[in-house]
Amino acid sequence: MHQIAQLLEDEFEPYFSQLYYDGWMRGFYKFLLRTGGLNPTIVTGKIKAKADKYLAEHGLNNDFEGRQFGNTYDLIVCCSDVIVPWPLVRATKTVFVQEGMTDPLNLWGRLIRKLNWMPILAIGTALNGLANCCDIYCVASEGYRKHFNYVGVDRNKLIVTGIPNFDNIEQVRHNDFPHHGYVLVATSDLRETYTPENRPKFIRECARIAAGRPLIFKLHPNETLPRAVDEIRQHAPPGTLIYTEGNTDHMIANCVELITQYSTVVYVGLALGKPVHSYFDVDDLKRKLPWQNGGTSSRRIAAICRAFSRFEGSGPAFLRQYQPEDFAASERADETLAVH
Repeated sequence: MHQIAQLLEDEFEPYFSQLYYDGWMRGFYKFLLRTGGLNPTIVTGKIKAKADKYLAEHGLNNDFEGRQFGNTYDLIVCCSDVIVPWPLVRATKTVFVQEGMTDPLNLWGRLIRKLNWMPILAIGTALNGLANCCDIYCVASEGYRKHFNYVGVDRNKLIVTGIPNFDNIEQVRHNDFPHHGYVLVATSDLRETYTPENRPKFIRECARIAAGRPLIFKLHPNETLPRAVDEIRQHAPPGTLIYTEGNTDHMIANCVELITQYSTVVYVGLALGKPVHSYFDVDDLKRKLPWQNGGTSSRRIAAICRAFSRFEGSGPAFLRQYQPEDFAASERADETLAVH
């Protein structure tokens, strides 16, 4: 979001907010916040604190819940339509940007989709798109265009742009991570998000796959660290390294094989040609692999935001007349602006 906003600062004054809900269920949402029911989710706790810290460190306007500055907005760029500020979304032009992998569509999620219930009931990102409430949906790949259409997004709202955090993975090969030639395990916060997991069994399976090769675990930032670290020390081979922080992409670049659970970083491994393991179907992941366009996704999305903000009409009507050349023209204009 920051990358996109930086490309729009000549025309817009950007403000940011952590995800929040604002609608007829706001009272229940606030109750869950007060009682800790949402502590394992991205709307509060460590994830929100990390987002707030990022905004402060970069001097960005933090208009949490849209209630800090009393602003009205001309455009909303969001990365979820599972939790959305409904009154604001209904009154404002909106562009959705896919932020990463979506959770698996399990039996419960399929039931919610079929009955067209509220996507938040799926407890995760599996039904991102079911609300179909944004004007335009910018997605990572042609595979994800088909996925979001299946979940519930009007096909005429979808455009493949790539996504800024997964569109230039080749660059991570150049890094200063000190280790090489190991099997990397990138864990997921399954238990913290109320998903059953037999972690000792998973650790032993990782050791089997490593087959005597060096093993490194990179823990998910939302995990309960003392428990996770103790389990690895108990069930992994001696000498196994454990990282609770650090650049996961750099660790993947230097590994010889990648083991994941439900993690978007599996796309880093696939794009770099690593052998990968995942709880997802790997062939399906290959079909959905984000477009590697040399890091131009943010410029493509910014060009759409800029043009759509001036367009009098719906998202589908805008996309019908929007041409790839429009991005190239916008890119040339930005380069000219930079020169002057």
